Amino acid sequence: MSPSRTSRRAATIGGAAIGGALAGAGSAWFGAATYFARRVLTPDPYRPDDVVVRVLHTDSITLDATPDTVVPGRYGLWQGGEEVHLRFGDVLELDRELGRVRRRLLGVDRGVPRVGPGRLDSYYYGQDPGADLGLPYEDVLVDGDLGAMPAWIVPGAAGVGSRWAVLVHGRGARRFEGLRAVPALHRAGLTSLLPSYRNDTEAPPGHDGRYNLGLSEWRDIEAAMRMAISRGAQEIVLVGWSMGGAIVLQLLDRSVLAPMVSRAVLDGPVIDWADVLAHQARLHSVPAPVSDLSRTLMAQRWARGLIGLDERLDVARTDWVRRADELSHPMLLIHSRDDEFVPVAPSEALAAARPDLITFEPWSLARHCKEWNVDPARWDRVVTDFVL
Repeated sequence: MSPSRTSRRAATIGGAAIGGALAGAGSAWFGAATYFARRVLTPDPYRPDDVVVRVLHTDSITLDATPDTVVPGRYGLWQGGEEVHLRFGDVLELDRELGRVRRRLLGVDRGVPRVGPGRLDSYYYGQDPGADLGLPYEDVLVDGDLGAMPAWIVPGAAGVGSRWAVLVHGRGARRFEGLRAVPALHRAGLTSLLPSYRNDTEAPPGHDGRYNLGLSEWRDIEAAMRMAISRGAQEIVLVGWSMGGAIVLQLLDRSVLAPMVSRAVLDGPVIDWADVLAHQARLHSVPAPVSDLSRTLMAQRWARGLIGLDERLDVARTDWVRRADELSHPMLLIHSRDDEFVPVAPSEALAAARPDLITFEPWSLARHCKEWNVDPARWDRVVTDFVL
């Protein structure tokens, strides 16, 4: 066999091997991208314990020191699922050598706390507007296109009036998340409506049982607005946390009721889902091509069955930095520069792009959607000033 034929044969074999390796790598990336997309979009009602209670006293609680438990502010703690709920505040002592932090115990709302595992509650409150805030409220059901969705109505200080606020919690959260905002809105004279929405543990599932990144959930908030209007609302303020912010932005873009909204307050909002997904991929050591491919798959009709979607998700439609010139409602953006889950950069970019509409209030120290926890007096003040 001549050297030239040997070289050609070697090249053919080598090319086939490289092609096979690349095909294998492509198949692995495709599978990983599908898995990543499903993890992002699939609701998970299970909330694992993430803190350990080491010592309990009548006026203090000692926890293992973690990035969350050493941050100043007010927080809640669940134990035994939701058997026990307590609230704690100021850091009293930090022992870096032992890895322990002692904090002021502010109250026990239910059950008997014990040494052992628990789950941090960033919402601080864990009951209802009456038990937590001492305010009168009504349990109602919002009639959405998927069925009845539980909600709370909390009248303003002067009773139910024409100015309402609809409070939209984030991905995997519940109505408790919005309770922190109610006292300030109540004092400002707004009636607060705190609805659940599709795929919450207490609301009907979506057609596909998947989160849609705000691209379908906005319809449930529109249904909540219809209830508010039927009860006398003539002006509505929307308040959204995390994915709740993304839901608010979609509603303002797509709902026939958007003209009823006078302004919006967004706390730790998802301004650009592509940025958040890329950030989460980096945190979990997911290669960038896998993250990019997962977003591409979400937008493809043919991939809906792989991911479990009823409708394709065009993630580009959630990029409000790129779409900044389409906004028309005044907004207050509250976002911590220490947010570990939803990076602050898109909020900063959006505020810079639309200074005519957007008031930006940057925080520090606070982790994701915990700005109120770190400085409740400031949060209440800036929100009150904005809605009055």
